[in-house]
Amino acid sequence: MSSSTGTASWTDEAARVAHGIRCRALELTLEKNGCYLSQALSSADILAVLYTRVLNIGPSRAPLTPPPFGGVPRPGLHHLGADYNGPRAPHYDRLLLSAAHYAVAVYAALVETGRMAPEALSEFNADGSSVEMIGAEHSPGMELTTGSFGQALSQAGGVALARRLKGESGKVWVFMSDGECEEGQTWEAVQALAHHGLDNVGVYIDVNGQQVDGLTRDVMNIEPLADRFAAFGAAVVTADGHDIEALESAARSGHTGRPLVILCYTNSAQGVELLEERKPNLHFVRFRNQDEINRYRGYLREMQRWRY
Repeated sequence: MSSSTGTASWTDEAARVAHGIRCRALELTLEKNGCYLSQALSSADILAVLYTRVLNIGPSRAPLTPPPFGGVPRPGLHHLGADYNGPRAPHYDRLLLSAAHYAVAVYAALVETGRMAPEALSEFNADGSSVEMIGAEHSPGMELTTGSFGQALSQAGGVALARRLKGESGKVWVFMSDGECEEGQTWEAVQALAHHGLDNVGVYIDVNGQQVDGLTRDVMNIEPLADRFAAFGAAVVTADGHDIEALESAARSGHTGRPLVILCYTNSAQGVELLEERKPNLHFVRFRNQDEINRYRGYLREMQRWRY
């Protein structure tokens, strides 16, 4: 956990980071005329709490401005996205991003916490850039290429088991989307985590109720999520995904012998209420015309005036 002193100080910092994530994601959506905006809006508070309070990580080991894509990891290529989360020391935590299309929210979190330069976002989704729209292991803040949904939880199990065998004290945290709970691999992974008693794994899930084809309850109902995760052997905590203190305290829930799953119920238009009119079609936001762009630019200016 972070060593910030005083409840007010860390909550104010987390709120500042969350607001910054939302501002930067909307700004990129306007600049690029297309982005995974709603995912950044729903997850901003979760990622802010992770980076300012929950994760026990060291200083970034990566350049403030990410280099261009240099090819897949290989001998002699030392730059990895995980370097932005500090050294891989035995006592430090690891963060695995499962839903790679949330990359814009992670990049913004890195900028807001001083781990990446704001100018790096100008390379977002540009040809040859490592700051990709859908991140991979060379992208800032990402340790692994997660491929199909649900894979990172399985990967976390392997990393966590290896860490336990090596006597490492650091935890493995996973950030997931609720759409991944439609994938069978997710449930196989939870079952394996519970079977091996991997209580060094913690999972934050952004339950925003939306996926690419619409509302999860219409496309493939996944509720009751808490009961399902508990049935597969996890310790489960349900939280308001926009309540910073609740998100932080959930990480300290007892779960000896079991993985911890934190279900964060969120709003995919949080902080940008204009998006409410476009629900449920929010998986990828692209503006329709200049009038709409102007409306959102005005909204962004108001957001940027309000700083913590």
